[in-house]
Amino acid sequence: MEVNEELREHIFEVIKNQMKANDPPETKETYDRLRKLGYDDFETRQLIGQCVAVEIFEVMQSQKPYNNARYVKTLKALPKQPFD
Repeated sequence: MEVNEELREHIFEVIKNQMKANDPPETKETYDRLRKLGYDDFETRQLIGQCVAVEIFEVMQSQKPYNNARYVKTLKALPKQPFD
């Protein structure tokens, strides 16, 4: 699969903003947990980014608002892939 670098950077910006605002706090908690498991910074942001991408896809597909509970659930399940 070809990587869209621009899209990835936008998703990484979402992650950075979530951690800076501590909203939701589970983003930073997940980042710290994955780093302790041995994932490097890029791998960790990639994993969290998958959760962001899945949530964006769900919102677009269902035409329903962002679901924080669903997003947090996928974060807490990492490193299990959110689309498995």
